Amino acid sequence: MNNNMFCQSDWYHIDHKPLEIYMFIDPLCAECWALEPIMKKLHIEYGAYFRLKHVLSGQLATLNLGAKKQSKIAKIWEMTAIRSGMSCDGSFWLKKPISSPILTSISIKAAELQGKRAGIKFLRKLQELLFLEKENISDLHVLKNAAAIVGLDVEEFVKDLHSKSASKAFQCDLKIAAEMDVTEMPTLVFFNENIEDEGLKITGMYTYDIYVQIISEMLDKKPKPSSIPPLEQFLQHYKLVASKEISVVYEMPISQVEKEMKKWILQQKVEKIPAKYGTFWRYIGED
Repeated sequence: MNNNMFCQSDWYHIDHKPLEIYMFIDPLCAECWALEPIMKKLHIEYGAYFRLKHVLSGQLATLNLGAKKQSKIAKIWEMTAIRSGMSCDGSFWLKKPISSPILTSISIKAAELQGKRAGIKFLRKLQELLFLEKENISDLHVLKNAAAIVGLDVEEFVKDLHSKSASKAFQCDLKIAAEMDVTEMPTLVFFNENIEDEGLKITGMYTYDIYVQIISEMLDKKPKPSSIPPLEQFLQHYKLVASKEISVVYEMPISQVEKEMKKWILQQKVEKIPAKYGTFWRYIGED
């Protein structure tokens, strides 16, 4: 696949971006996972106007994940999946509890040391492994496997994982979260170019139009959206996407998405990845 086709949409060519969005997430947070479809659409249509900075809150990493807590998280996962259409199986917490959530967060900072885009790809892969495949993403073997899948230098990744640099980077994220009084996930904080203005903090999930409205207010104008890439190009770029993600980005009913993807199965462009809630599609066409 020609990755550059997707990356050459006009929002990648604007060096100066008037807004910055701090996206506070926890890799174990189902609500953060559920926000993915909206963030994909926002980045494609309005990425020309903002830079997105992922900040790890470590909300779950700092908690004592006892049996009661795990049971509560399991219920939250199930409710989030039903409500959002982004599958996550709460039974994971009843069978394979996360042993070291802090290591998971530090691993993302270790991946970021190989580049911002590498860090984002690694984070997404961890989310897929956790929410779809119920893998223990605090296990070193799982982390190394994820690093290899997304094309990281695995030897360098393992070295960085145990370095002071990755640990300090995570501590820096925790400090930013504390300074901005971020206590719930996900939280987005919008900043404009005026350093005297306070950031606008939005906690939780809202409809896509709300985020567009916030961007418009921060810019003092209605921004012009970039065009959505062809669907196959979208799949080529992201490799694995949910029906829900396609539905949100392309404003298609889930039934229409499923119908289109069934055609693509016959054309050997995608393979179906069943999930407890909804469906995911892995692109297998020509790269």
